[in-house]
Amino acid sequence: MTQTTVPRARKPDPRTAMQQLIGQIRAAIPFDRPAAQVCTGDCQGCSRTLLEFLQTELDAWECRLNQGECPGLGELSRLARIARRIHRVLKENSLIEADGVQ
Repeated sequence: MTQTTVPRARKPDPRTAMQQLIGQIRAAIPFDRPAAQVCTGDCQGCSRTLLEFLQTELDAWECRLNQGECPGLGELSRLARIARRIHRVLKENSLIEADGVQ
């Protein structure tokens, strides 16, 4: 009997994975909101500060990737974890709906 092999999808290299993660974060988080909409006064954590922090993280990683740096699995996981936590806070602060950005 001959055995047929099904080609497996290759996982992206770490640089590509980080670029994809950054793109997903930028698509899911409302960075372009006016300050008046971001800062409503009644919130669970300062949305404006969290958005600025995440924007800085993304910008720094884009710069590092452009300089040829290759992230490790821990760095990918850390950025994904930070983005998930910030997304959750933004959802609690009504800046993001349960199924997407408002």
